[in-house]
This record gives sequence, C-alpha cells and structure tokens, in this order.
Amino acid sequence: MNRMNWRFLAILALALALVAAACGGDDDETATTEASGGTETTAAASGGGDGETLKVAFVHVGPVADKGWSWAHDQGAEYLKANANVEVTTLESIPEGSDSQRVFEDLAADGNMLIFGTSFGYMEPMLAAAANYPDVAFMHATGFMSGENMGNYFGAAEEGRYLSGMASGAATETNLVGYVAAFPIPEVLRGINAFTLGVREVNPDAQVQVVWTSTWFDPPKEGTAAQSLLDAGADVIAMHQDSAAPGQTAEAAGAKWSGYNTDMTEFAPTAWLTAPIWDWGPFYLAQAEAVAAGTWAPTNYYGNMADGMVALAPFGESVSADTIALIEERQAQIIDGSFTVLPDPIVDQDGNERALGDIFIMDYFVEGVIGSPTG
Repeated sequence: MNRMNWRFLAILALALALVAAACGGDDDETATTEASGGTETTAAASGGGDGETLKVAFVHVGPVADKGWSWAHDQGAEYLKANANVEVTTLESIPEGSDSQRVFEDLAADGNMLIFGTSFGYMEPMLAAAANYPDVAFMHATGFMSGENMGNYFGAAEEGRYLSGMASGAATETNLVGYVAAFPIPEVLRGINAFTLGVREVNPDAQVQVVWTSTWFDPPKEGTAAQSLLDAGADVIAMHQDSAAPGQTAEAAGAKWSGYNTDMTEFAPTAWLTAPIWDWGPFYLAQAEAVAAGTWAPTNYYGNMADGMVALAPFGESVSADTIALIEERQAQIIDGSFTVLPDPIVDQDGNERALGDIFIMDYFVEGVIGSPTG
C-alpha cells in the first residue's frame, strides 16, 4: 500500500529493472506486546539460546480494529503467536514517511529480530533502517525494494478482484459499478483493472466508475465518496479502502457492495456480495521459523489463490446460484493456472490494444473504467 509519490516509485522501479537487464511514527503511537508459547524454535538468526523466545514486531499504518487491511495482518500475527515461541509487538496507526524509519530502528534496538512493515509507504524508511541493523530481518509488504536483510511480500489480490468483479457485474441493474479507491498506485490500478475485467465478463455493457479519496482509513470521506457514486447512478459499490464505510453507505441506499481485505458481512449484510481476502498467518510463521533457525534470507514473495494467501470471502445471500457456479469455475481455473485475470495483450481505457507490461508498475486503466488512472 502506498502513501508516497507512486510516479517516482514507478520510474525508480523501471530504472532498476533496466539496470538488472543490462548486467508511519509519532509520540502518540499505540503498542501492545504479547507472548505465547507454542512450537519450540531454535536460536534467533543473530544469536540466542536454544528455544529462546523470538521477538517479532509488526508496524501498521491503520488501527488493527479497522476490520480491514491492518486487522487482516493482525490476524496473521495471532496465528503466529498460536504456533511459535514468539513475543509480538504491534504498533498501530504509524504514519508513513521518514519518521517511520525511527520506529523501525527503535524496534530493532529493542531486540526484535524480525520486523514487518505492512504499508507501501514504509518501503524506503525500512530499507534505511535495515542498513543500520544488518543482523535484523526486515520484511516489507507490497513494495519492490529489497536489501541484504530486507525482503518484500504481497499477494495477487487481482485474482480475487476479478472474481468479486464477476459478482458485481451480475448484480448491477444500472450497468454502473462505483469503485471507491485510495491512491493511484500500481497495486490499486491493477486491482481496479482486474475487477473491471471480471465485471465485463458477465456483463459486457457495464462500466466501473472510480473516485479517489487519497485515504486508506477515513470512514467519513470514504462514505461520502461512495455516496457520490450512488448519486451518479451506480447501484453496486466496490472499494480499495480499509473501512466498511463504502458498504454501509451502499446498504443505506439499497445498493450492493463488494468489499476488500476481510469478510465484512456484518457491517452491511443485505448489500454484501463478496470480497478478496487475505490469510497472512502461514507466511508469517514461515518467516519466523526461518529467523529462529538461522536460515532466513530476504525474499520477494508474491502469494496467490493457489497457495492460499489470497481467497474469496463467502457470498452474500443475493448472489445467485448460477453466478456462484460461474465464479467457482473461474476460481478453479485461476488456481490451476489455466486462466489469467490480466491478459496479454490487454485493451486499455482508450480502446487500444497494448502489451500488459509489468503489473507492478501498472499506470493505466483498462477498457470499461471511467476515471483517471493518475488520480
């Protein structure tokens, strides 16, 4: 997830790729620390006694009670605590930017041997912190930079996006689906594109209208954005946000809703269709076990539906049996590799066929999207 200038990062990523081819925290931050017993582990990567408790830290850009992005990662931390001998520190609502470097360094200085940063805007600050603490393992979510002791990880949410798009395309009667989006960065753009392709598989006449909020967790602003889309004629709302506000707004208007991150049925049970959701726990456990065993090495990991990191939430009651059958058939094809949600070549927003390109620096919309990919 990104709260930084995506254009700069996209250019940097492209430059790094070309070179290879040629050869956030304030004083009011909150923290919780818990320890739990579990599977015995060996010493931490840079020393410690046999069976010693491994200190692991998580840094989130939002509150873990958001029931969205940060909550999903926190559930992964709970899985880790239940299955390993670890002491977990969780920092919530840490702003992105240069101040977050101090947060990562403070955690390293406090003895945390494995540190996760779960938002895109932590990438460069974490890389700087990692250089100052070479014996600590750092893992950054959703980014592309890595170092000798820093890896990155994310998952193919676009797979679940496509499937939730199918549910949304089947649900719309006005042929306009509204999409409340956070920031115009590649992660969000490829999700919107996959979602739109899913919508148009089942409903070729439908379009997806995007409104940018420049927020990740701001329920009032996100609810207002959803209402603007409903006022424009949308009868289904989708989102790349961390709160349930878009869905609650849809529920109040008698519209439908496709969520993100977790099963949010409880917030808008009548509106609910489905959502791409995350299971971070097994990945967090594997990273902690490797650090404890002294075998950890930085990795660039991109999970998917086949390995279980990405899944689809249960369907709402309004999703028909026929639609569910179509979605489940597509899901099986995604998992077995016989279907790709982002085709190559691909037709862009202007109707031009183009090479798909590197999806990690995607900067365009596909045909069927209303709105600007630059925000």
